[in-house]
Amino acid sequence: MVDERRDPTVGELSEGRILRRILERLGDSNALVGPGDDAAVIAAADGRVVATVDTLVHGPDFRLAWSGAFDLGYKAAAVNLADVAAMGATPTALLVALAMPDATRLSFVTGIADGLRAACRDLAPGCRVEGGDLTVSDTLTIAVTALGALAGRAPVLRSGAEPGDLVAVAGELGRAARGLGILFERFTDAAGHPIAVDESLLDQAQLTDLAAQLRPSPPVWLGPEAAEAGATAMMDVSDGLVLDASRMAAASDVTIALESASLGADIASALAGGEDHALLATFPANRPLPHGFVRVGMVQPPGDDAVLVDGRPHDGRAGWDPYRDWDAGTG
Repeated sequence: MVDERRDPTVGELSEGRILRRILERLGDSNALVGPGDDAAVIAAADGRVVATVDTLVHGPDFRLAWSGAFDLGYKAAAVNLADVAAMGATPTALLVALAMPDATRLSFVTGIADGLRAACRDLAPGCRVEGGDLTVSDTLTIAVTALGALAGRAPVLRSGAEPGDLVAVAGELGRAARGLGILFERFTDAAGHPIAVDESLLDQAQLTDLAAQLRPSPPVWLGPEAAEAGATAMMDVSDGLVLDASRMAAASDVTIALESASLGADIASALAGGEDHALLATFPANRPLPHGFVRVGMVQPPGDDAVLVDGRPHDGRAGWDPYRDWDAGTG
């Protein structure tokens, strides 16, 4: 049992004390000017900075009954690191804003910091949390801005796919969706509200799917490698392969023809499951695919449909849209 005298709530502490405890967990800074000033100063060797932001909000993005502090920090970093990688860049720094209810325990805050640090260590060595903000809110929210460097390369955009290119994916497709299904099917009460996860009830395959949902591990290092290998277009698969491929197709004015035989046994989850954070890329057909990428289709001239699956329009669920799919009534 936690000794609450040694684990105060953030409402019992000053912002400065909370910040000091966070910084203790994050390790050394790589910035020219790191945490502690009004803003960080980050080196931009070739004069350009890749920047992205993603926000995790309790409810639509995670449930505290299912996610621990470490997993939340890890996921908050991972989803942003994947977006930087999808531009062909190497992540260099994270800026993290936490909005927390005043009943949040200090140990929970430091757990988030531990998860952020571990994700940088595992997925983007050399990247660090270099600043951020703390505030109070009734809803726990983690907003992360990620910065990256292109090392002289051109950014890889969604709009560069050309007819005749190969379509390829690096990373697992469908596991995160299956993990989310396990949570809703196995770990909710009679009213549909989340309850704590009991991992002893799951087999190894289910645990792997659950980890893909709660603590994603995207192939961040393959983004720059894809750029070096001549990727013509690339993006992070966060909302579902069909939905994200349709966005690439629209940006490039092409049709993307996917081949289900390359998507594994669970084709439905691979096509429409969100939060995989795999990398979807196109490459010239006359070049070998870089290691880690698997062909999943071809780019065709624009047609009536942005995406085809085995030559036919996809008529099922395409992916996750929070404005369409989030149901506040599920808790």
